[in-house]
Amino acid sequence: MVYESSLNMRLAAIAVISILVLAGCGEPSAPAPEHDVTTDAWYGQTLKQLTEMNRTAKQDFEGGKPDEASALIEKGEPMATQLLAVPRPTLAAMVAAHDVDFLYGRMLLSNRHYEWARLMFQKCAARWKYWKPETPDTLRRMAEANAAIDECDRGMSHQ
Repeated sequence: MVYESSLNMRLAAIAVISILVLAGCGEPSAPAPEHDVTTDAWYGQTLKQLTEMNRTAKQDFEGGKPDEASALIEKGEPMATQLLAVPRPTLAAMVAAHDVDFLYGRMLLSNRHYEWARLMFQKCAARWKYWKPETPDTLRRMAEANAAIDECDRGMSHQ
């Protein structure tokens, strides 16, 4: 009788385990939709602020105020990094990050810091190399970055 009771408990345990295993084999539940950070208020505000800073920095640089432009670029770099750190950054964020890096590269190039300028232009070109979908603007920006890299190479070969 003790043997029968022990056997019944084992069979009951096996039945419970089997039910649990089979329950786990059902259809997987759909993953929760991923939150799109680019729709958050901070993202849009940061993007707008960086775009404005880029425009002002470009005007300052072209207007002969490199120190003012440099200060804006320095302030904009962490903003660009933050915008691109999200899982799927927007095209507008990529453009803003490109603009701050490209202007910084132009400033370095104008001061004959060819190696550092080349690094900035390489960042710009790398951004657009795998960007999908390609647009005339993304292709233009990649070509512009590659031309700037070539200009840096020419400058380095004459040093």
